[in-house]
Order: sequence, then C-alpha cells, then structure tokens
Amino acid sequence: MKYKKLFFALFFSLLIIYSFGQQQTTVASLYNPKEVFAQNFYKNKGNEIRSANGAPGPKYWQNRADYNLQAAIDTVKNELSCNETIHYTNNSPDSLPSLWIQLDQNTYREDARSNFYSGPGAEQHTKGFQFESITVTYKGKSFNADYIITDTRMQIRLPRALSSKSKIDISIKYHYSISIFGGRTDYLMTKNGKIYEMAQWYPRACVYDNLEGWNTLPFLGSGEFYCEYGDFDYTVTVPNDMIVAGSGELQNENEVLSDQQIQRLAAARKSDKTVMIRTVGEVNRRTAHYVSNGTKMWHFKMYNSRDVAFGASKAYVWDAARVNLPGGKKSLAMSVYPVESAGEDAWGRATEYLKKSIEFFSTNYFVYPWPVAVNEAGTAGGMEYPGIVFDGWRDKAGELYWVTAHEIGHNWFPMIVGSNERRYAFMDEGFNTFIDVYAADDFNKGEYAPKRDGEYAPGKGNPADEIIPYLKDAEAPTMMARADAVIEKYRHPIEYFKPAFGLVLLREVILGHDRFDYAFKKYIEHWAFKHPSPDDFFRTMNNEGGEDLNWFWREWFQNNWQLDLTIQSVSYRNNDYKRGADITIVNLQKMAMPFNIEIVLKDGSKQNLQLPVETWLQSAVHTIHLPTTQPLQSVTIDPAAMLPDSNRGNNSWE
Repeated sequence: MKYKKLFFALFFSLLIIYSFGQQQTTVASLYNPKEVFAQNFYKNKGNEIRSANGAPGPKYWQNRADYNLQAAIDTVKNELSCNETIHYTNNSPDSLPSLWIQLDQNTYREDARSNFYSGPGAEQHTKGFQFESITVTYKGKSFNADYIITDTRMQIRLPRALSSKSKIDISIKYHYSISIFGGRTDYLMTKNGKIYEMAQWYPRACVYDNLEGWNTLPFLGSGEFYCEYGDFDYTVTVPNDMIVAGSGELQNENEVLSDQQIQRLAAARKSDKTVMIRTVGEVNRRTAHYVSNGTKMWHFKMYNSRDVAFGASKAYVWDAARVNLPGGKKSLAMSVYPVESAGEDAWGRATEYLKKSIEFFSTNYFVYPWPVAVNEAGTAGGMEYPGIVFDGWRDKAGELYWVTAHEIGHNWFPMIVGSNERRYAFMDEGFNTFIDVYAADDFNKGEYAPKRDGEYAPGKGNPADEIIPYLKDAEAPTMMARADAVIEKYRHPIEYFKPAFGLVLLREVILGHDRFDYAFKKYIEHWAFKHPSPDDFFRTMNNEGGEDLNWFWREWFQNNWQLDLTIQSVSYRNNDYKRGADITIVNLQKMAMPFNIEIVLKDGSKQNLQLPVETWLQSAVHTIHLPTTQPLQSVTIDPAAMLPDSNRGNNSWE
C-alpha cells in the first residue's frame, strides 16, 4: 500500500474505487492532506505582548476606564438623566491625540446605521443620547471638549495628546428617552407598575488595544460589546416606592430598605434555600395602598468589571439565596420579577437556577468574582451583563433554567474573559454554550438535560447530525466572520452551536477530558479580565493541551469543511481469515478527524480501534491489518455517531 498512499497524497482528487463484494462504486475524494496540515497557521509570531504559548506576554498592556455615574429615572417622561465621569488611564506605549467613546443609545436614532445594514429600518425611534455638556480635565486643567459624533461613536479631540502612562477625566451630562421597544434598554408595563431594564445606559470608552488600535466598529445590534475594565461607583435615583437591582453591591441598605428586608437579606446570605425578601402579597398590598412621595438614591459599587446594568420597578417580587464558591468564598444570588412571573413552575425557582449555575461554573472553570448576581425578569428575554442578567418574564421550567444558565454563563465569557464580541461572537456565545452543556448535565441530576444542540432547542437530537446541513451550506459564514455580518438564519448555528460542538469534539474525541480541561482552564486563567484574540485561544489550547491542533482550527473554525469517512473494502489475506483482515478506510471530504472503528466478530465479540488524526497526514486512504482467528461479522466507523459524518450510510460493512 506504500505506493497507493503516495499516489493519493499527490493526486487527492483522482477517483477512488471502493467495493463491497463484487459491487463497485466510483466516487471522487476532495481530501487534500497538504491543505489540512499546512504549515504557518498563525499570521503573527508570538511577542512580548502576546506570547507564542497563548498567554499575555511580559509587556502585555491594556487601558483602563473607571466610572462615576449619578443617574435618575423620570417615570413619567420615561427618561434617564445622568452625570458621568470617565477616569481614563492610557497604559499603552502610544500617545493618543483623541479618545473614542461608544454611544450605544444612538442605535435607536432614525438615521442610525443599524436601521439599514440588514433590511428595512426600524419603525420606532428615539433621539439617542442628548448631551448637555462634555468637559475634559487633563493635568489639572478643565476645558470644554472638542468632539464629533458619528452614529454610535464620539471622538474627543484633545488639544494635547494623552501621553503614555497618563490619566484624563471626561465629564458628560446627558439624558435620553427610554423606549418600550428597545431590545436591551426598555420598560415593561405590568399590573403593578413599569419594569425598567437599563443597559448600555452611559457612554463607554472604546477599547484601544495592540491588535486594532481603537476599536470603533459601530453598534448595529447583533455584534455586542468590547469594553475596558475598571471600577464603577454609581447611584440611581428613583421614586421611593421602587426597588433597584443592579450590578455590584448595594452600599446603602439602611437608607433604601426596610428593617424587615434587611433582616431577610441577612438570612438569605446564610441560606442555601431561597428566602423571600419581598413577597407577592407585599407587592400587591404596597402597590394598592402606598403612594409614592419623594425619591430614593440607590448606591452601588462594582470592582474590576467591564460594564454595569440595572433594573428598577415598584412591581418586583424579590428573593435571594447564598452561593457557595470554592475556597469557602460566598456570593449572593437574587431574583426580581413581577407577580405575573411568580410560581414554582416559573420564577419561583429562578434563584435556584442562578445559584446552581454559578456554583457549577465556579467549581469547574473560574471562581465567580463578584459579591452579588441578579436574575431580572423583563422583556429583554435573555441578555447578560456583569453581575446581572435580563431574562424573559414569561419563561418557565426548562426554558427559564436554560436561559438563566446561559446568560449567567456569560459572566465567564466575555465578562471575565473579555473577548471582542463585536468581531468574534463565537468567543463568547460559543464558549458559553459549551459550558452550558455540562451545567445542564449536572443540575439536579440532569433535570433539564441533555443540552446538546445549542441554546434554543436543548435535547432535540444528535448535534453531530444537526450541524451537517450548515457544513454543506455553501452560503454559511465561518465562525471568523464579523458578528454583524452573520445573517439571522446562521447566527445561532454558527455563533453558538458550531463552536460549542467543536469544543465538545475537542474534549470528547480529540484531546480527552483531562488534557482539554487543563488547557481550557489555563486559557481562562491567562485571560481573566484581559482581552484575548482567537489566536490567543488557539495557541493556549495547542500549548497546554500538548497537540498541534492547527488542522482543527483551520477546518472547523476558519472553514466549514465536511467529513465523510467510508469503508472501501474488507478482505482476508489470501482469502483466509486466519491470516488476518485488511480494512481500507477512505476520507471522501476535506475534513480530517481521529475516529473509532468497531469490529464485531462471528461469535458476537467486539473490538474497538481508535485511529489518530495522523491517519490522514499523508493520504486519503488508510488500510488497517487486523489479526483475526474467526471471520468478521461487521465493521463500523464511529458507532456512537460522535463525528459530524455527512453520510453515515457508508460507515458500515457487513
């Protein structure tokens, strides 16, 4: 077979004849080992900023943005107003002649780019951010900012460049209308009052990094966020009959909560069972008899975060429970929701879902770093921010568990591991969907398991089969496509499902649990509260997993190649089974994978052979010689159907 292997290595596209008894079929192979295993996978060499082993280098840097925010909500006008100060630190080696700020609320303007990039524009609009004043303070001197606004970005042009290792303050006074139609900043009418979900509610510093410089892609909607890390000190002033649930830790319980609520919260911090802080009866009774008079200011702090969000309402039912973290650490899980969402088949278990998810992710990946986590019910229907998630108020049972686990899982990707969602959605959506798979298996002995095919249809079928239509679809984008360039038809399968299933393949088929888990956790440790790129992930998995996986990154992440393994022939040496059997396997498509073969002997006993990916290093054809003492009954490739083989009909010989 030595000459035959060389023949296929040089002429991969020639016809392959494979036979079953006397029947012969002619099929063309598309496999080219020189393409799959090509050298020089990385465009850039490792350096002092980003090391070749995937870790941040000794000279890695990232800029910092700390925020002071004093916000107020006018519940009559449905308007948020705010005084904001961004304390910006330039840790880069570069002098910055200007600063770029994200203005996400401008995506709701009538002239926003987001109205035009994917079809007909929205029918409802706001005026976006309305600025009253913008000032800059640099080296003790304050001046009115020289700025321009382009869609969802603002450029502040400095009279003197911000030098390396220097700090500058930007103070912004603004307001904007809160829309009822916004997907992430919105309000919901309930029978006991409005529920406000407040996200992307303040101008945020764009990221300046060593990969792109300023990251100024506009906010179009699908591509989400890329933010600098910093500390947040913020207040929210609302009518005094409202509750505010926000990212971070409440600083002034004694000023905004009743004595009874304070006592119940103290009990919840010691309880593994959910404790009611504000019951359904108390919401109904207070709403019916309590008249709002004046306002309260809720004060929160959150450290080492890339964002903050909050919910506010007088309609909230409120419960909480302790979260047990590795090393004896504790956190607090809370849920706030309207009475319409109450019940043990619905949001009555929301805190349980939140608590158990955080405990699982903390034990297996990275310890949850913040003192509080909030599950908030509203219209956003599944949106994540550090320390708080917005989930659908109508969600129940398994649907509520899955969305809760998924959204709080985003606190690991990208809130802890701070990837660029606006460019590479797979690094947050896909990685998070992957950890959901194992969280669902673990929760309450698999009450809502399995979750095997992405976010929206858990347990529907075999993921190896369900991904195949997208591998065959010539119009499907790859995972490396810019997030906003992926049309809705492909958004879930390509950004969520395919990367998640790819990591399952790495763990279950290619590396094994031990090597994968070690490498994956090292990636999280390397890039916690930092900004990784896809190459940083690929390099970490290669180095810490001890395998050159560039063939896999190329075929699965950079391309949508197919796999089709087939049995070409099974024969006995000199027609005598006592001399052993020759089993010839052919790779008909462009993807290479390690694979398992199950051999059933005449007496019903079985043998399993595990073939590595090097089987395909030189050729599209591989022959295995199997010593035998009895005839073969059947030979099957991938009997457990773990691989995305596009034609399982040619995987068996009998």
